[in-house]
Amino acid sequence: MKRTTRAVNLLTASILASVICLPVSHSQTRRPLQLADMFAIKRISSPALSPNGQLVAYTVTVPDLENNTTSSDIWIASIDGMVVRRLTTHPAKDRDPAWSPDGKTIAFQSARSGIAQIWLVPAEGDTPRLFSTISTGASQPVWSPDGSSIAFISEVYPEYSGRPFAESDSLNRSMLQERETRKVKAEVYTRLLYRHWDHWGDGRRQHIFLQQLAGRDPKDLTPGDRDAVPTSTTFSAGIDFAFSPDGKEIAYTATPVPPEEEAWSTNHDIYTVPTDGGTPRQLTTNPAADGYPRYSPDGTYIAYRAQSREGNEADRWQLMLLHRATGRLSSLTKDFDASVDAPVWSPDNKILYVVSDEEGHRPVFAVSVKGDGVKKVITNHTNSDVLVSAGGHTLVFSQASAVRPHEIYRSDNDGKNLAQVTHANDDLFAQLEVPFPESVWYEGNGKTPVQAWIFKPPAFDPDAAYPLILLVHGGPQGAWRSNWSYRWNPSLWAAQGYVIMAPNPRGSVGFGQQFTDEISRDWAGKVFVDLMNGLEYAEKLSYVDDANIAAAGASYGGYMMNWFLGHTGTRFKALVTHCGVYNFESMYGATEELWFDDWERGGPPWEVPEAYREHSPHVYAKNFQTPTLVIHGAFDFRIPYTQAMELFTALQRQGVPSRFVFFPDEGHWILKPANSEFWHRTVFDWFAQHLRH
Repeated sequence: MKRTTRAVNLLTASILASVICLPVSHSQTRRPLQLADMFAIKRISSPALSPNGQLVAYTVTVPDLENNTTSSDIWIASIDGMVVRRLTTHPAKDRDPAWSPDGKTIAFQSARSGIAQIWLVPAEGDTPRLFSTISTGASQPVWSPDGSSIAFISEVYPEYSGRPFAESDSLNRSMLQERETRKVKAEVYTRLLYRHWDHWGDGRRQHIFLQQLAGRDPKDLTPGDRDAVPTSTTFSAGIDFAFSPDGKEIAYTATPVPPEEEAWSTNHDIYTVPTDGGTPRQLTTNPAADGYPRYSPDGTYIAYRAQSREGNEADRWQLMLLHRATGRLSSLTKDFDASVDAPVWSPDNKILYVVSDEEGHRPVFAVSVKGDGVKKVITNHTNSDVLVSAGGHTLVFSQASAVRPHEIYRSDNDGKNLAQVTHANDDLFAQLEVPFPESVWYEGNGKTPVQAWIFKPPAFDPDAAYPLILLVHGGPQGAWRSNWSYRWNPSLWAAQGYVIMAPNPRGSVGFGQQFTDEISRDWAGKVFVDLMNGLEYAEKLSYVDDANIAAAGASYGGYMMNWFLGHTGTRFKALVTHCGVYNFESMYGATEELWFDDWERGGPPWEVPEAYREHSPHVYAKNFQTPTLVIHGAFDFRIPYTQAMELFTALQRQGVPSRFVFFPDEGHWILKPANSEFWHRTVFDWFAQHLRH
């Protein structure tokens, strides 16, 4: 056993600081990250570059603990970072700015009229004016190339969508009002996917509308019983539709057909539809998922993402290129062993910029349209929202690291002259000591190299011994990256006085598709060995107290906590399992995206019952011994809260120390500020209780 006195003292001080918001005294001028700091951070998202490439509009979201909500406004910064100004000021959430082609107006989404609509505001600043008034609300504004119209998404009842707008909108409004006021709240469903992620379905579909600035009624371009954008974020890369350069058509990503099979099919396809109305034309026939079409600036090509294995949501996304005139199709990343995200064209039609996972980072890559190579442009941390200036010489993008939240950056198109554009959180982080984690490698199952991050507490003393917490990520096809999170932030956990190990075992992305695939139908096989080997690696570190080990995880990570319960005896002092799978068989009948379990288990439970029992934690409930904190949200429809109830019952019935924290107003993620604060306090208190030995 290694000594723990310093760890306990730092742990106690940090908990007091996070709960009571008192400063912690260190010899350094900077202080540890505290829970209160997480709610002081200005959260930057959705950057949009002006047509002349000199300004970037973006959303700034600020938590409001007192009212348990957040507020968002649109800001503008010059890309040299010298000028920053706030464009909108309203209690409602203003977000997703989009520049008009002439650079004079910004469209954005806001609920300031009661429901989400599209608003317009002069880029130089003035009072915003309401643009859309559709009864079902509007989101995701996209300008036509000539600036004469805006396309947007609205969720409408498909049975009315083929009628003239005034009639269909009136019928939609009446239907919504009737549902709101009727005494009987019963719903009747005739097919699956009747609830999704965190909301119950009401039969509406997400359609693309086009509305002229001149004020004419919007037109539904995609009528019928089908969504024109993915309803699952798994198959979305952002705004999943785009105008052709001549403005005559829109390409979009449609959900699978027939509708009766949506719950177990991944077969999204790309269509085009004339902007003056007409019959959509199907472009892709791949039985797996296609999505996120983007026209080349000269209109010659459509680039998009595609998977090759039907039913596998974690399959590699390749960057495809479709020649519009000839129909010739090619993969630009056939030999690139990683998934690509949202492609962005260079103005000269020669390069597509993408982001992709790589060993705990998410770099920016430049892909040649000639098909002769993929070049890394921005190397480190987690990058997203890549934008290219009109001249093609400058990239603008978001970047976050393990020690700093998202800010907007710029660089030359080859990655040189990297510079920070926004500095929304510089003053706060100038006060904080947030040590950067160490990237380590160890031998996993079969001596396969496995990467992990080691986070150390502030004011780290190499001669002390700290309790260790093993964090297991969700997905399972996800990764711990050099990234910033407001839900599971290893830096904040380390600031409580712990050493945190965040490994990327089998199933993690960014280490080759085979490595990702090796978790499917083997959730507790090689990956379990990877995790246990990582734990042994960490226990041998001189500054880790190997008698005080705990673990935590959410989603798949929560599943692994439940597996630990039945397979690790008393090795862990405490566990935290958040929204974790406990019983594969009962979950199948209550989850919504069935394609996931069909792939991961090899079919439904009545076809392969043994697969649903082999790695199901509930089978090993008789072995449970470890004190466990169980957390779940009522609106988690991916992993229904009954999974937590089953687990808690098994723990309590056997006298295992346990608590069940239930959030009746949250889903898979704990998002409301006051709930998040309570979640963190509860988790940190649980570990403080069990690791003070």
